[in-house]
Amino acid sequence: MRRARSAVGAGLAMLLAACAVNSEPGETSAGSGQERPVMPTLETLTESVLDDAAKRTGLGRTSLVVESAAAVTWADGSLGCPEPGMNYTMALVPGYRIIVRAGEQRLDYHASRRGYFVLCPAGRSADPIGDAAI
Repeated sequence: MRRARSAVGAGLAMLLAACAVNSEPGETSAGSGQERPVMPTLETLTESVLDDAAKRTGLGRTSLVVESAAAVTWADGSLGCPEPGMNYTMALVPGYRIIVRAGEQRLDYHASRRGYFVLCPAGRSADPIGDAAI
């Protein structure tokens, strides 16, 4: 039994080490010798969102209109788009809200400052707590 526990402990240590090396996109790893992309700007994130909206709707990018794109603070790790039954980090999260008009559709994208974004369905979207320069 003791060997099984030490093997599990060693596996957990390897997993934690791998997580530390493979940080989220946009983070830099000081002293690692590896260059990683810088965190996206609101403009570059908006470009990614427009690409996603074009794929989802089948419309060309020229048919899409960015109604708003703003820096916001989300109340928790759900980015203002909580999924039922999920638990989220209870901390303020700096991010963005990008609203795209695609014909008659209004697409509400919520994002973190690290570049992760979600399309939040109508009825599940929570407003951010305000504009932020965090």
